[in-house]
Amino acid sequence: MNDSTQNSSLGTSTHAQRARLLTWLEAGPIDTITARRELNILAPAARVKELKERGHSIQAQRISMTDEQGRTHHGIALYHLTHTEE
Repeated sequence: MNDSTQNSSLGTSTHAQRARLLTWLEAGPIDTITARRELNILAPAARVKELKERGHSIQAQRISMTDEQGRTHHGIALYHLTHTEE
């Protein structure tokens, strides 16, 4: 795989996953299940940690939600991008 494919917005590189996640968070919150399904990010918590390490202020709250198969999951993370006053 060449560098342009690896770093594209559709790629599976950590860089591409962080970019997709940050773009979504700038528009609104996202939960773990949606990040996996819609953004193809298998480990959203790891990408959130990396974004935090890069200076982004992201908060999580725990929620319950039902997946596409009708199963309820408790303790799902719902991530919010927070903006700090400068």
